[in-house]
Amino acid sequence: MKKLIAICFSLAILTLGIASAQDTMKNDTMGKDTMKSDSSKSVKVTGKISEDGKTFVSDSDSKSWTITNPAAVKGHEGHHVTLTAHANADKSEVHVLSLKMAK
Repeated sequence: MKKLIAICFSLAILTLGIASAQDTMKNDTMGKDTMKSDSSKSVKVTGKISEDGKTFVSDSDSKSWTITNPAAVKGHEGHHVTLTAHANADKSEVHVLSLKMAK
């Protein structure tokens, strides 16, 4: 009887391990999940502004984004910052709402 309980317990643990290994949605933080294409919602993302202030490269996926309003980042060219922005993933563009220097 104890062997049967031990076998059932082992199978239950094995089944839970397999089921959790197949759940890939909770760990998907790449690509469009970082900056959603819904431009009505603002997102916060950390990265570096280019030397000319026209592009932004995110730390999370190293994707390059065109800044649609470069005047908003004036004075922060070449800096590592955290942007609050509206993102358009289809066009790889961000409209900067605010920024602060990253730690």
